[in-house]
Formats: sequence, C-alpha cells, structure tokens
Amino acid sequence: MSNRAVINTDKAPQAIGTYSQAVKAGNTVYLSGQIPLVPSTMEVVEGGFEAQAVQVFENLQAVCEAAGGSMDDVVKVNLYLIDLANFAVVNDVMARYFSKPYPARAAVQVVALPKGVAFEAEAVMVVGD
Repeated sequence: MSNRAVINTDKAPQAIGTYSQAVKAGNTVYLSGQIPLVPSTMEVVEGGFEAQAVQVFENLQAVCEAAGGSMDDVVKVNLYLIDLANFAVVNDVMARYFSKPYPARAAVQVVALPKGVAFEAEAVMVVGD
C-alpha cells in the first residue's frame, strides 16, 4: 500500500502541464507552484502585482484545504518574483495568509514565469494523521 496521494481541487487552477496540484507523502504535502490564474476561467487575474500575489495565495490556500490542512500548516514557502522591487508587497500580502510562527521562506528573482505572470509561489505543508 502506498502512502502517496495526489491532491486535486477545482478551487485552484487545474495543472497546465505534467504535474499535480499537490502530492501528499505520509504527513507531508508538497504543493506545486501556483501562478495567479483564476480557477474558474484559467486566466491571469486582472490588476497589478498585489492582485497577482493575492490570487497566488488564494490558490495555495485552496490546495492546502483540499489536502486537509490550512495555511497555518505550511512549513516552507518558495517565492519567485520577476522583480524583487515587489518584495515588500509580497510581505504585506503574506501577512494576510500566515500567522506566527511564520513558515520558512526563500525568495528569488527570476527572468520569466509561465504565462508572463509576475509572481509564483510553492509550499510544503505538514498535516496530522
């Protein structure tokens, strides 16, 4: 019997490639990178960088919930920005979705992201039995 399960929800964008929204192995859930796609339309959310960041965290939150957890169960977040000048905005938006103790985090500037978006985030979550 495998202790691996694929997590999928229609409350987050469907995979646009060869990956799952998340994979649970034991009590650890590995959430794939989310970009600011609106799940119902699969289009990039309208608005500026802040709107994109909010949509990314809404998508991550939906996958966390589908896996039986919440954003409070996230232990690591990796952030990808095409411009680190938006880092302060990401911090402000993250404060709406996470509470202390905050998860570990990495943030990197990248040349480009899928669909020309400005922000992507992935996470690792640990849930109970």
